[in-house]
Amino acid sequence: MSFRGFLEELSKAKLMKEVHEPVSPFLEVTARAWGAGPIFFESVNGQKCCLNILGTRELLARALGIPAEEMIWRLSKIGCQGRVCEVNSSPFQEVISEPDLFGLPILTYFRGDGGPYITSAVVVTQFGERLNACVHRLMVLGKDRLAARLVPGRHTHQLYQAAQAEGRELPVAIAIGVDPRVLMAASTRVPPEMEFQYASALRQGPVELVRLENGVPVPHAEIVLEGYITGERAAEGPFVDITGTQDLVRQEPVIRLTKMMTREDPIYHGLLPAGGEHKMLMGVPYEPLIYRAVSRVAKVRDVLLTDGGCCYFHAVVQIEKETEEDAKRAIEAAFQAHRSLKHVVIVDTDIDIHDPRDIEFAIATRMRGDEDIVIHPNVRGSTLDPRSIDGITTKVGMDATARLDKLWKFQKMVPKGPG
Repeated sequence: MSFRGFLEELSKAKLMKEVHEPVSPFLEVTARAWGAGPIFFESVNGQKCCLNILGTRELLARALGIPAEEMIWRLSKIGCQGRVCEVNSSPFQEVISEPDLFGLPILTYFRGDGGPYITSAVVVTQFGERLNACVHRLMVLGKDRLAARLVPGRHTHQLYQAAQAEGRELPVAIAIGVDPRVLMAASTRVPPEMEFQYASALRQGPVELVRLENGVPVPHAEIVLEGYITGERAAEGPFVDITGTQDLVRQEPVIRLTKMMTREDPIYHGLLPAGGEHKMLMGVPYEPLIYRAVSRVAKVRDVLLTDGGCCYFHAVVQIEKETEEDAKRAIEAAFQAHRSLKHVVIVDTDIDIHDPRDIEFAIATRMRGDEDIVIHPNVRGSTLDPRSIDGITTKVGMDATARLDKLWKFQKMVPKGPG
């Protein structure tokens, strides 16, 4: 399914709200889109723009072609065996021009933001034979310049450092408005250089790439920006991240753009920071990783990164407990699978992990503080956690499972009529 194909599907299903009057890209789009479902603006800075198209589990599952209730289990089984092929052309080459970011409906989301931000782009970099595709926030500095937040240690940063070590700029392509499954793949931790193969596995069909003049292959998209990540640095931020709080201002690499390519009537995809779509794409990809990791040490049934935990910091793992050590092993496996995870609760199969009241019931009736809490102080977490100090935090795991030798004490009783 293409980007436009998915938008058409949402429209036909009457899931897409349409706004026909002109709307400003400065704060007004956020005000109209916040808390809404999929929304399509006919005129933002004179161009079309959509948001929230993957903003719930049901919408993400629809895009993936997977039943929502089976999504994590199905994703945990998908590997990177897909097929990638190069083609000679793409609709994004219909209009080729000098880069002019001011001509695009790039959004300023919150008061205090460092500037307008591109938030939904798949950023593709290549150095030698090494290729990477992922999602980075990109702050507009000028009509042909962006500041890119590159997290140290991640693959784009590794390629950037390798290029800088040789005194070279890193070729980059920025694709906006891509197949949702390609966007999901770029948001997922997969083996190095396998993002497009994983996207193909999600698509159950090949991913087509077009190689640009700077040598970087890029998927079909509405808008593609071509350029280089330079050795220049600029202040990036503030930016409201997944927690809904402002992230730090940092000195980050500057992207120098050399070309802009778009469809004749491009549709810009804006991803609302701290909104549902942000949480689905940043958080949900960790759920199958946790599922796989826990399955190696216990009989796992389901995994959820909770809404209240920003779909990132809090996990609930449902297991079919066989030994008293299973829950503790599951806690450690979850922390290893998702290094930014801060708190995890392990529950039994009779607990509905999608019901916060049921989770609280498990903590209230099945957890004892002096025996069932695992604490890891002063460990690496996430700099996005406002309570961390340079990313150092304390992680807590809670065993909220019933004791196997006294199951009768923990069974939830349900009234039944006579006979």
